Amino acid sequence: MGIRVDNVSKRFGEFQALEPIDLDIKSGSLVALLGPSGSGKSTLLRVIAGLEQPDTGRIYISAQDATSKSVQDRQVGFVFQHYALFKHLTVRRNISFALELQKWPKDRIKNRVDTLLDLVQLGGLGDRYPSQLSGGQRQRVALARALAIEPQVLLLDEPFGALDAKVRKDLRDWLRRLHDEVHVTTVFVTHDQEEAMEIADEIVVMSNGKIEQVGSPEEIYKTPATPFVMSFIGAVNVLSPDDTWKAHHRDVPQYASQVFLRPHDIDIFAAPADGTLPAKINYIIHLGWTIRLELTLENGQEITAHINREQYKALNIQQGQTIYLRAKLIRSFEETRIYSQSVA
Repeated sequence: MGIRVDNVSKRFGEFQALEPIDLDIKSGSLVALLGPSGSGKSTLLRVIAGLEQPDTGRIYISAQDATSKSVQDRQVGFVFQHYALFKHLTVRRNISFALELQKWPKDRIKNRVDTLLDLVQLGGLGDRYPSQLSGGQRQRVALARALAIEPQVLLLDEPFGALDAKVRKDLRDWLRRLHDEVHVTTVFVTHDQEEAMEIADEIVVMSNGKIEQVGSPEEIYKTPATPFVMSFIGAVNVLSPDDTWKAHHRDVPQYASQVFLRPHDIDIFAAPADGTLPAKINYIIHLGWTIRLELTLENGQEITAHINREQYKALNIQQGQTIYLRAKLIRSFEETRIYSQSVA
């Protein structure tokens, strides 16, 4: 039940929401469309669902051309951010609504709804109304309703965006386990990098209506293909490789207009050492096991470094102190070329 997006583009008036895009989504996979607002991720999802028609290109679902098919004929389950449940219907009726429209036999509907209530961990709550449920429970009802029709594809548009952080985290874990049980090809939209990295088998990073990179969470993080991916996925320092920086790291190529440095790829010293740069500690922020240092280099550039609590205790540093930095891994880009250098 894979999906193929073939040269699909979409324009709204003067706004080019999607440049011509090609994308293959494997059958049974869990894929995240990740990007900032306006990147085209929701538009792409709606085109796959049949809620929008592409200006160019074709959509294939299970190797069949679905471009001209209605949402119903595509056998797609769609989950919106704000649940869109029927307030006047019980949980059970919300889940069974589409099955009743399709005139399934009553006993088959009951069995299907009972199975889904157990699957989404809402057994015993079928007679409640949406107003009697928590936000997390309502979103699980929405997922059960989308699964009721036995869709070929499950599409989710920022499904956890309206929930608080703790519920969002719990539902992310639950969705990953649910997918491992049902194996429906699933595509979800998110602007949350952590959410995409935690749940997805594969991430499609989008920007300005284009696909920047497709890969596993590890590939996207460790080998970013473009400066945008490098700066969007995970914390990163974006620095100008001025004379001071290049003097300490001669392996930074002359063509580089920017240098990318992850906060955890910085060694911290309390005293000067070979290849180090001085930096003043502006703030020390305690984040559990991780300590974030907000620093200013001698050329005025601001930088963030991460160390663990044991390193922090060993260094015995304090706000306002000057410390010394050495980059372990720096990256720079020239058009589509990436440069990486580990610094011993």
